Amino acid sequence: MEFIRQILGNKTITVPAVAWFVAQAIKVVGVIIREKKLDFTRFVGSGGMPSSHTSFIVSLATVVGKNHGWDSTMFGIAFAISMVVMYDAAGIRRAAGKQAEVLNRIIFSSEDIHIDEELKELLGHTPFEVIMGAVLGIIMGLWLG
Repeated sequence: MEFIRQILGNKTITVPAVAWFVAQAIKVVGVIIREKKLDFTRFVGSGGMPSSHTSFIVSLATVVGKNHGWDSTMFGIAFAISMVVMYDAAGIRRAAGKQAEVLNRIIFSSEDIHIDEELKELLGHTPFEVIMGAVLGIIMGLWLG
């Protein structure tokens, strides 16, 4: 039980988990508002507003900076990883999603090409979605960290 208490008391674990949960819950609420339906797949899916990957890693970096110093090596490492995650979300994964969209159009307009299921298109984020994920991560990190 001590092991579990220590994990639950470790803010570098719990705060990012809460930030991820809040970001994913915002996505579910967004679908309810926009589409008037409850879609729990948005709770575990990638893509959308805000970026939960970004809120997770930025909240971690914020907690580390707040607790170990903004000039610490640990914060520097967490910050660098945050930059990689945000670049990946808005760059690489977004491009992969756009490619999947084009491929789906080609595949489903052709009678010669057959696949079992559509390629996943909602993979990455717009820069705005990443920025909003970062803002959420900073707020959660400062508030709960």
